[in-house]
Amino acid sequence: SYTTDTKSREENKKTLQNLYSLSVDITKIRRLKEWVLFQDVAYVKEIAGILQEMGADETTVASIIERCPEAILHTPAEINSQRALWQLVCQNEKQLIKLIEQFPESFFTAKYQQNQKANILFFQELGLKNNIITRFLTSALNIFYNPVEKNKNMIETLQRNYLNLGGSEANMKIWILKLLSQNPFILLNTSTAIQENLEFLQKNDFTDQEVLQLLSKLKGFIFQLNSTTMQKSMLFSKNIFKCSDQELKQLVLKCPALLYYSVPVLEERLEGLLKEGISIAQIRETPMVLELTTQIVQYRIKKLSALGYDIKSGNLESLNGTKKDFEVTYGKIQSKKERPIFNPVAPLHTED
Repeated sequence: SYTTDTKSREENKKTLQNLYSLSVDITKIRRLKEWVLFQDVAYVKEIAGILQEMGADETTVASIIERCPEAILHTPAEINSQRALWQLVCQNEKQLIKLIEQFPESFFTAKYQQNQKANILFFQELGLKNNIITRFLTSALNIFYNPVEKNKNMIETLQRNYLNLGGSEANMKIWILKLLSQNPFILLNTSTAIQENLEFLQKNDFTDQEVLQLLSKLKGFIFQLNSTTMQKSMLFSKNIFKCSDQELKQLVLKCPALLYYSVPVLEERLEGLLKEGISIAQIRETPMVLELTTQIVQYRIKKLSALGYDIKSGNLESLNGTKKDFEVTYGKIQSKKERPIFNPVAPLHTED
């Protein structure tokens, strides 16, 4: 254990000396996490040695320590355990050192190692590919801190609900794996929250098939919501679009963001669209445009306007989709504009 209280203490000279010998930029550490330099015990040489064993060169070692100074406060035993853990999902040490270089903080958070190991093995049994598990380790580390039983219970709850909603046994594994790979954070929820959210949708007359459709479209984010915020968002959309309950349901199925985003977010995005001269009727026709931030919408409208495309008179489909989708649409409009209009029946002007 170490303390972040650095008052009336001196920097550890031995630590400084060892860091200098590794060509580490100490000013970066002072700026980032100065308290590390005040600790009585640090394992600079040992941690550098482990990284070098894995294939890291001097520049890489220095870069890792500069970006994650607390790495030197872990014991070699802790880091070797962490190394063995990550090797369960890495093809080789070359891949492992590359991951450590990209995500040093994830690797050097060496806690709950028993839970981490049990969860890695559980995810592998479940059928998740190792590259997905490494993505979880670098971006959703918290899910590995859960006792494995909690994660198992959550998966069982999801499977049970999937079948209760009419999902087929044959597709269930694919559905679960897809849901998890899209949003691993669903494992941080409780079974009660999942149950309440599904009941909310059923009470709002969504059929089991429609609820399943929403779960797939929302990538599991629905489990991070609560009935109060969903109710407020739906009421807001109903008032804005002046529609019936049935029409609102169709809008939500078309654009689950109407359920997922809070009222302030929807308000801000709506306002941004209206400022660009887009009408409520156009938004109602293509509600998916509300999935985009105001900045993205402005950028896309500007690009299309430069091609002479008037968004106010057309539909909003051209604004939609991912960055890649938009680039494809933009490319089509651009090539259409650049293509000369050839009239096959027009007389050819030739010299006699």
